[in-house]
Amino acid sequence: MACKDSSLTNAIEILDVAKQYGSFQALRGVSLEIRQGEFFGLLGPNGAGKTTLISIIAGLTRASRGRVSVMGHDVVGDYRAARRALGVVPQELVFDPFFTVRETLRFTSGYYGVRRNDDWIDEILENLDLTSKANSNTRTLSGGMKRRVLVAQALVHRPPVIVLDEPTAGVDVELRQTLWNFIRRLNRDGHTIVLTTHYLEEAQELCERIAMLKQGQLVALDQTRALLRQLSGGRLLLRLASGSLPAALEPLASSDPAMPGRLSLRVDTYEDLEPILATLREGGCVIEEMELLHTDLEDVFVRIMQGSN
Repeated sequence: MACKDSSLTNAIEILDVAKQYGSFQALRGVSLEIRQGEFFGLLGPNGAGKTTLISIIAGLTRASRGRVSVMGHDVVGDYRAARRALGVVPQELVFDPFFTVRETLRFTSGYYGVRRNDDWIDEILENLDLTSKANSNTRTLSGGMKRRVLVAQALVHRPPVIVLDEPTAGVDVELRQTLWNFIRRLNRDGHTIVLTTHYLEEAQELCERIAMLKQGQLVALDQTRALLRQLSGGRLLLRLASGSLPAALEPLASSDPAMPGRLSLRVDTYEDLEPILATLREGGCVIEEMELLHTDLEDVFVRIMQGSN
């Protein structure tokens, strides 16, 4: 990753941003800074305000209150420079059905005033495995290929800040791997990446810092490692061949609808394992399956969403 200098302008600055649609408050005074060169995660349940915030950053929606800048350029007062500094991959599949992939990328380059861009277009096509589709009309492409074209359009003017709004939603494993390899390379070269995703394992693996929104409010903002440390230990998953959970272990147990027939016990440290197993043996339980799961970002996300009001 490119070296970060605290004296540099932040890639994105969001100050007390609110957005109201009639009586509905989509954002409620959100403030945060994203540093240059960061791989930053913006997470939250559906309706939390993530897409509204991205729309304000991109200049597609105007905030009811507050200020946003991209690379030091106000998104309202200096919108041309702000938009040139930003590339956005939207959730929706938006494409022009009348042009080929290469034509689409050339037109997008022209929109940003970039000329003689074919070498970079070729590199993007190769890295997104689109070379064989370069002269295909976009309307003939599969959904996964159309999403690759959206990514290519966001990158074609070499923006220093790239926002990925659910970029891997509904796409295959191959595209995910291809996309993340390319995005990691761009991040190493110094590009700032902002990611929203419901695949929390992606955010945990890729993002250095994470912000979480709920009902238009910022409810968490920290280093990914620090967020994971908020919950110690993990869970011991058990399937019993015989016997039932002893009463002494019931305070550690929780139900998980995704894992019917299995018990989930909270484990704070490895030292807790032997007493738990001993209690099960003394209670006449025979273990059929056992798995120890460490705390992950999904556990933290659920805890924060349940704990915030």
